[in-house]
Amino acid sequence: MDIQLTAEERIKILNSDDIYGIMQKMLLREDKIDQNREHFWVIGLENNNRILFVELISLGTVNKALVEPMEVFSLALQKRAVKILLCHNHPSKELRPSDADKNITDKLIQVGIIVDTHVIDHLIISDRSYLSFKDIGLLDELKESTKYVPTYVLEQRIKKQVIEITEHKRSIEIAKQLKRNGIDTATIAESTGLSTEEVQKLRVRKK
Repeated sequence: MDIQLTAEERIKILNSDDIYGIMQKMLLREDKIDQNREHFWVIGLENNNRILFVELISLGTVNKALVEPMEVFSLALQKRAVKILLCHNHPSKELRPSDADKNITDKLIQVGIIVDTHVIDHLIISDRSYLSFKDIGLLDELKESTKYVPTYVLEQRIKKQVIEITEHKRSIEIAKQLKRNGIDTATIAESTGLSTEEVQKLRVRKK
């Protein structure tokens, strides 16, 4: 269900307080939303963080809302959102993320990476307060998870890391040779892509 926003609500999101300000109003619209059940919303953002849409993806029970990645990302891709925010309420008012909350966030983060529509936060809200995955560092932690990363993606990441390590080692060897030849630090850095600090730390035997 697409949530209709007023002009004032289609604001530019700067932080988690901005998100909560809008979603708290959604939660308090008793004529449209049953507060005794979990609701899972997706907020689509433009590149400048202005809100494109707020979509109610799932209307659940008192302690669970089923969420499918296809439903989360279909509208985001259709409306060309470049990033999304996740938000759901806990009727119990307990804001601590459950294992299920972490799992679905992990899964959606990985799908977002693949479709290039990144998840930038997940809020758990009540009518009085909220918890932001980003603010407590949980979002970054889940981004490092490989639980829901497809095997082929992991293989691609490993290959990329190997290539980067190999190229870096090659650049270091070239830089050492240039340093032995008396080439100045700035020129070496520009030629190899290393930082001036990295070049300065290289120890070589002079000819």
